[in-house]
Amino acid sequence: MSPRPRIAVLTTVHPRGDTRIYVKQVKTLAAKLPVDVDYVVADGLGSDSAALFNIKRHDLGKPRGGRLSRAVSGNRRAFALLRRLKPDIVHFHDPELIPLGLLLKLFGHKVIYDVHEDLPRQIASKHWIPGPLRAPAALAVSAAEGLAALTFDAIVAATPKIAARFPRAKTTIVQNFPIASEMDLGGWRTQQSNPPAFAYIGGIARVRGCSEIVSALALLNQTHPAKLLMAGTFIPEAFGRELQALAGCQHVEFLGHLTREGVRDTLGTARAGLVTLYPEPNYIESYPVKMFEYMAAGLPVIASDFPLWRSIIEGAGCGLLADPQDPAAIAAHMRWVLDNPDEAAAMGARGRKAVEAGYKWDSEAVKLLSAYERVMG
Repeated sequence: MSPRPRIAVLTTVHPRGDTRIYVKQVKTLAAKLPVDVDYVVADGLGSDSAALFNIKRHDLGKPRGGRLSRAVSGNRRAFALLRRLKPDIVHFHDPELIPLGLLLKLFGHKVIYDVHEDLPRQIASKHWIPGPLRAPAALAVSAAEGLAALTFDAIVAATPKIAARFPRAKTTIVQNFPIASEMDLGGWRTQQSNPPAFAYIGGIARVRGCSEIVSALALLNQTHPAKLLMAGTFIPEAFGRELQALAGCQHVEFLGHLTREGVRDTLGTARAGLVTLYPEPNYIESYPVKMFEYMAAGLPVIASDFPLWRSIIEGAGCGLLADPQDPAAIAAHMRWVLDNPDEAAAMGARGRKAVEAGYKWDSEAVKLLSAYERVMG
């Protein structure tokens, strides 16, 4: 009998429990394809066998040094491990691993590059890249991804905008929509009976509108006592001190990084979810998973007024739109949610219905599996 095909899914940047990579993709591949899966991470937490019998998790060790040295070390250690494992397909998720992917192609492996972000455009907002270096860095990344597009066997793109940069014949759009059953709160308290609280899930950063959310909370509490449940880590860490100095911070519960169950529990106690990212090039045409998780949980959404997001939210009738840099506008929408619980609950129900109709992982899993079937031949 021929051995089962072997797939290696690799990230040296994301946490081992990453929702897109592990919870959705790795588990889907292991459950739906007749393959063995090696899941390769770099966090220093050790190697083990995951809960599913055909997934083995390998830890390259926590990276050391600066970004460049971590990238070089990650490529080197991953190459050594993958040459021992001898997977048929290597599916990697970090642009810094493009050199590794090119090298693996020379050794006969099939390679899939999973592109989470429009990195050449996103570089403009990278706080750790000096301003004069951002344009050359964006050009270098674009050239590297162009070479990857010509060389690799498949590209998996997280959004249609990202996919447009790669050859159509090789590219599959697999969006980071929620697992609908994971956020189904139908058996919980109805949304309008929750205490006056709002939820923000995700990285806590200036460009994600977090300062304006906290300032909006201060304005809201002048007339409507309410709190903000803020889950995630500070980016960068110093931003946390800046945020905690704002007037509305006494009404914020900082929950840190949450498990998937913790995210569900938090959304189950809120009245609405906030996703008010700045109009950065990489955000305007993104599909933020937090927005769809709020919808899946049956919460109305308060979101940035971007054309794409407007089409989603107004199309589903599931939320309110605001200038993300205007705390007064955000506060007005939060006030409306508290003053109109029945209408807000109806918005949330329509959002949940939209997720069940298409904005869900089940639909994206089919596309991921189809891409693998093409690569596997």
